[in-house]
Order: sequence, then C-alpha cells, then structure tokens
Amino acid sequence: MAVSSLVWITVAVAILFDVINGFHDAANSIATVVSTRVLSPRLAVLWATVFNFVALFIFREGVANTIAKIVHIGHSDPAFVWVVICGLFGAIVWNLLTWWWGLPSSSSHALIGGLSGAALAYAGSFSILNEASLVKTLYFIVLAPVIGLILGFIFMAITMNLFRNARPRKVDRVFRIGQLFSAAAYSIGHGGNDAQKTIGVIWAVMVAGGVLPTTATSAPYWVIIASYSAMAFGTLIGGRRIIKTMGMGITSLKPIGGFCANLAGAVTLFGATALKIPVSTTHTITGAIVGVGSVTKVRGIRWGLATRIVWAWIFTIPAAGVVGALALYLARLLNAW
Repeated sequence: MAVSSLVWITVAVAILFDVINGFHDAANSIATVVSTRVLSPRLAVLWATVFNFVALFIFREGVANTIAKIVHIGHSDPAFVWVVICGLFGAIVWNLLTWWWGLPSSSSHALIGGLSGAALAYAGSFSILNEASLVKTLYFIVLAPVIGLILGFIFMAITMNLFRNARPRKVDRVFRIGQLFSAAAYSIGHGGNDAQKTIGVIWAVMVAGGVLPTTATSAPYWVIIASYSAMAFGTLIGGRRIIKTMGMGITSLKPIGGFCANLAGAVTLFGATALKIPVSTTHTITGAIVGVGSVTKVRGIRWGLATRIVWAWIFTIPAAGVVGALALYLARLLNAW
C-alpha cells in the first residue's frame, strides 16, 4: 500500500479513536451532575458535548506537540505510519474493553501505551521513546489524581465551612446551579486536553507521510476542527456505562459535592493543559470525587470499587502496549513495509 494512502487511513483511524475517546470519557464530565440529579443523562450529555467543542477556542496545541513527539522515528521512514496505526489499534481495543466492563480507564494512557508498544516492537529498544515527553506523562499518572483529590478535599472543606449555617434546601438550590458551571468548566478542560492528543497523532503521521513538511509547527486547522468535533460527537453518543461507576459507585454525592469535584477536576486539567502535559481526565475526576467524599464520610467511599479502578489504571499502558506491539508484529509478518 502506498504511504500516502496509509496516512489517510491512519487519519481516519485517529478520528475514530477520538470518537471512542469521547464516548468512553463522557462520563467523566457528566457523572456528577447525573448522580446528583441536576440534569438527566440526555441533557447532561448535550451539556458536555457543547463545552467539549468550546475548548477549541480556548486552548492552543501544547499537548498535541507533546504527543506528536512521544516516539523518535525518522520522518523519512514509512514504518512510522505503521507504528502510529498499530498504536492506535492497541488504544482502541483497550478502550472498548474497559468501556464494555464499565471501568473508567484512561484513553490518554491507552494511546500512549499503544504507541509505545508499537514503537518498541519496531525498534526493539527504549531509545526510540522520547524520554522527556514520556516521563512527565508518567509522573502525572500519579500526580493528576492526587492533585484532584487534594483540591477536591480543600474545595469541599472550604465550601462546607462557608455554608455551614445555611439551610440545606438553600445549599442544594445554589449548588444545583453551580454544578452547571463547574461541569461546563470540566468539559472544557476535558476537550482541551484529550482532543489535542488526537491532533498530535495526526500531525505526526502527516509529517511522516510527507503530507506536511518537516518544518510544520502546527497541524492544519481542519485537523483541529475534526478532532474537537469527533470528541464532541463521541461524548454525545456514549458514556452511560461508566456514569454509574463514576457518579454513583465510588461515593454518594450531593450538589455541593458534585460542584467541588468538577471544580477540582477542571482546575487540574486547565493547569496540566497549560503546562502541555497530557493527563488522564478519568484519573483526575476520580481523585476529585474521592477527595470530596473523604471530607464528609471516609467510610462512605467504596474502596473495593476504587481499587478495581486503580488496577485498571495500572494495566492500561502495558495492556494497550501489548496489543499495539502484536499489531506491529503482524504488520511486519505481512510485509506491510
């Protein structure tokens, strides 16, 4: 197959991954507003979809640049395109499996794992991986949920203290409205960080395939629009399997807690995106929900479920990496390049 044809196939697969990312991670944005009954699942999905797309007008391509440089392969090497498409395959397979199981794993780390696994299978050496881009991403596997947890705890403690003398009914009414804004902010943070990962993949593969010059400093604008649109569309069509796990399974939330969890997650995502670090929106909001829940009732947190989620996090990168590597080996056996 001609490299140029494969580039466009890879672009299509990357857009498909973005759609799957959207419906896999939709629950992150809307779980709290659904579990607190501020919005119905259908309206919550529409709310998240709109603000996923709004992120297009707020964030630049810092995260995209980081993802585009995860792997070191010469841009004149046609195998780079195969590494990307096999890596995407690994990420898609793992995302679909965890979506089916109802586990909120990370689409971001599935993508990084798939690309890294395919690259290692190609080169047989860790030198092919960009250590600077990879290390800061790996650090935030731990830091993102911890930051979300700490901020969730702080915001909840401060908010409860400020409203300690208010009537419960008034507090609920205020924060039912507040949750709309915090959920919107979180959806903007989700779209801004996650859609850029697909932009980075497409940008890299278009340069590798000669569609863009090696001096290109950004992706074409149509790629940016397509990536954000695919993310928003994915959010619109899915996510319900994980809503119950995220919003109702970990701990019981009231509107005040949902507001603080989304606010903590949004702050974490905005900060990470500003620093050009691809983080897991799933890890972030899970940490924030646990932080909020621990203020009111530590025993109310379902630690058994939380442990299952953590194990899904741990296995995401290696599992997606194995699938990506197997796909690359198969492509090599078929003399794809």
